[in-house]
Amino acid sequence: MSEKTTVIDEARQTGRYGLPLDVKFCAKCVMSNQRPSTVVEWKHANTDKKPTNLFDEEGICDACQYAEVKEKIDWNEREREFRDLLDRHRKKDGSYDCIVPSSGGKDSGYVGHLLKHKYNMNPLTVTWAPHWYTDVGWKNLQGFIHSGFDNILFTPNGKVHRTLTRLAFENLCHPFQPFIIGQKSIAPKTALAHNIPLIFYGENPAEYGGNAIESNKNSKMDPKFFSSVESDINKVFLGGMNADELIQKEGISRNELSPYIMPSQEDIERKNIEVHFCGYFFKWDPQENYYYAVENCGFQGNTERTEGSYSKYSSIDDRIDYFHYYTTLVKFGIGRATHDASQEIRNHKITREEGVSLVRRYDAEFPKKYFKDFIEYIGITEERFWEIIDQFRTPHLWEKSNGDWKLKYQVS
Repeated sequence: MSEKTTVIDEARQTGRYGLPLDVKFCAKCVMSNQRPSTVVEWKHANTDKKPTNLFDEEGICDACQYAEVKEKIDWNEREREFRDLLDRHRKKDGSYDCIVPSSGGKDSGYVGHLLKHKYNMNPLTVTWAPHWYTDVGWKNLQGFIHSGFDNILFTPNGKVHRTLTRLAFENLCHPFQPFIIGQKSIAPKTALAHNIPLIFYGENPAEYGGNAIESNKNSKMDPKFFSSVESDINKVFLGGMNADELIQKEGISRNELSPYIMPSQEDIERKNIEVHFCGYFFKWDPQENYYYAVENCGFQGNTERTEGSYSKYSSIDDRIDYFHYYTTLVKFGIGRATHDASQEIRNHKITREEGVSLVRRYDAEFPKKYFKDFIEYIGITEERFWEIIDQFRTPHLWEKSNGDWKLKYQVS
């Protein structure tokens, strides 16, 4: 791949969530320039931060640019780096020498099995429980454990987690925010508690956009990602509220907020905790991970197509997960099929033409299967659900036609 200049128009107008008003789609995949930065996606609040899904002068997004870079990486050399890292941390006394955050899904199954059976590591797997397991999600976690892994399953206070999820939906239209924060905190907290200084995640999320090339130049996760200001309970931001508001208005105690508080950066540095992405060392391919997990980890795909997409094996463990993707559609015009198709185009599983067809067919599909479960879980009515959804629709992306909301822009 020749050197390309990433185009950043500093003068372009931005709308809600800092999204550019000029909507563009990648020339190689089906992702748009409305994909937000990690910070915006996590907080989902009004912000002047610009998206980081940057396009070059040929109209190619940074995730596709990185996919080209991956074709030229010396993966044998990367594996030697991986072996060197493991050799520095491998224990000889039978104790755990690394932690793998795992839902029982295809990607964490691939990472855990690879570490244990190919590289002779002794991983401890840790799970922050989904809001509400799907049947196949629970079976996959059990299948993974019974394929030969020790596991710590942490399930947060159900009453508190429901409240935080409701607030996150009402205030941010982001029902997954409390789960994401918990998922981020559980591995480093376990590492500190058990004195296991090495943590392995799957791929760097930036692989899918967000300064992808620069972020993937080394394997380490920035400690600020999991030990930032949220280590101070007075600066916590959950469900669009700070700690004092949660305590005074919602009756949640400081003790009940503790699972969502990140470990301090001081503790992380003192214990020399390192967090690495396996996607730096191995050419990451979710579909190949699926085949591997089926063969080695007891993983099962869904029996039916996932609503909002065409796949049967990605993010299928939580009934609330479907509404995480639906709310990204509402705010950013980017649904589940766009995410799935974009990465499969980059991994040469489907063509762009096929991706366009799949996105236009499935991306805006409403997830009906678990809708009643979702509104029951957070304790709202169907009318209240749609009131919130319509409140967060991004004006430059949506218009009403014959009483129905339609996206103004479609990939082609």
